[in-house]
Amino acid sequence: MADTFAIVTGRSRIQTRAIADAVTESARLRGYGVSRVEGYADGSWILIDLGNVIVHVFTPEQREFYNLERLWSLPNAASSAS
Repeated sequence: MADTFAIVTGRSRIQTRAIADAVTESARLRGYGVSRVEGYADGSWILIDLGNVIVHVFTPEQREFYNLERLWSLPNAASSAS
């Protein structure tokens, strides 16, 4: 489990790969380990495991489809009252 999730959107698969490259390069330059990168070849959802931080880089379509914010958000008053 991670302490922090970052959810990022790139406008295209090329941009998601560029974002993933920048995140991993920046982490390595600062001495953080990159445990795993998944989904880079496809580019529609790239997961970067930095240990305590997990970065999700989505295309807009994939971000809308998976809607991780819904999974990790607190339940609202309307749904908890049911």
